[in-house]
Amino acid sequence: MRRLTSVLLVAALALGEPAVASLPEPVKALAPAWRPLGSGEARFLGLRLYEAALWVGAQGYREDAPFALALTYARAFSRDTLVSASLDEMRRLGGADEARLSRWKVELERVFPDVAAGETIVGVHLPGRGAAFYHQGRLSGEVADPAFARAFFAIWLDSRTRVPALRGRLLGQAS
Repeated sequence: MRRLTSVLLVAALALGEPAVASLPEPVKALAPAWRPLGSGEARFLGLRLYEAALWVGAQGYREDAPFALALTYARAFSRDTLVSASLDEMRRLGGADEARLSRWKVELERVFPDVAAGETIVGVHLPGRGAAFYHQGRLSGEVADPAFARAFFAIWLDSRTRVPALRGRLLGQAS
């Protein structure tokens, strides 16, 4: 069941043009000229899971620059489901050993809330620092670990993602 949940959340098909969630004010202060680079809708077996949008600064998408990934959920998911799906994908992509994943589990449980349909979580990549997470515009927490940030955002942005069509859309590539 846990594996199916992971697949439901992450192994989605990118379809449609979602409305792009706006960034929280504190995020806007992190980089000049934020703009949405791309967006897409995640579906699994026809069920809409979330809308995703990748925001970048004037420099465009670069791993050494701030960027933000906004996920607006189409249905409710528990914190445990979000944490489990994230860790499963980080593990699959080889982002860390089990000891590190155990530490990251504690961090994810701290920063991820339960989400209801229509709610948004924005994850912000902070190069050299880690990641910050905002739920409904409010800071829910930071993870001060650059390796965590790389592994977490790889779920969507790594070339080995389970959602290559969504990755392409997020990066502004033609689908």
